[in-house]
Amino acid sequence: MPTRNILLALLAVVALQRVLLADDFQPNQQSLPVAPPEDAIVLLDGDTNKFLSKHGEEINWPLEEGVLTSTSGERNSNHIVSKLHFRDADIHVEFMLPGKGTGNSGIYIHGNYELQIINSVGKEKVHQGDIGAVYGFAPALVNAGQGPGKWQVYDIRYRAPRRDEKGKITEPGTITAWLNGQKVQEETKVEEPRSQYHPYRYNTTEYLNAIWDKQKQTSVGPVFLQDHNNAVKFRNVWVKPLDDEASVYSPAN
Repeated sequence: MPTRNILLALLAVVALQRVLLADDFQPNQQSLPVAPPEDAIVLLDGDTNKFLSKHGEEINWPLEEGVLTSTSGERNSNHIVSKLHFRDADIHVEFMLPGKGTGNSGIYIHGNYELQIINSVGKEKVHQGDIGAVYGFAPALVNAGQGPGKWQVYDIRYRAPRRDEKGKITEPGTITAWLNGQKVQEETKVEEPRSQYHPYRYNTTEYLNAIWDKQKQTSVGPVFLQDHNNAVKFRNVWVKPLDDEASVYSPAN
């Protein structure tokens, strides 16, 4: 059974590499804003805005001094989508809850998996709708959320699900996330999306449909910032690809 033994050994090495990858992910969130590493691709700062509307057009979210403010529209689906598409990556997002409302928003990784943004201050037990959750998959390990008017930070290590030539998931993806200095997700497995309200399924567009069709074949996609009728602010958004699959998307490609 030498072939079987070699295969088992290779699988063990791959599993160990993933554990080490997750253990190695300990982002510095002590002082904000956090400067992006040299190998990161900046999506939003004082000089850069690499987001489009869900129609592939210029966004209508106000942008002032590197800060975007979520603006509602199209039945709470006025999300913005990155021009950069990637497969596996570290994602950094800084955000601030508004003084009024729930502060409901989120970070849609690949349009399928939402890292929840909402005001959950004071909750002893958090659920899948609270901050730090991967919505529909897992609540946060701890309640690390802060209140309105303070800059907060997510750092997310994402490994995309792998799919076959028919678009079927053959290997789950994983999400490890830190929020305000505390680990809120650890190697959370994600497979097919579970919410009908995510960008590719609710009030979607031709631009997003084309992205989704391509994503099912390549496991490569964008990151979205969510509109949920709350004026959440975002700044200092960057992505550090963990492979060579990242590129700027154009429908012509």
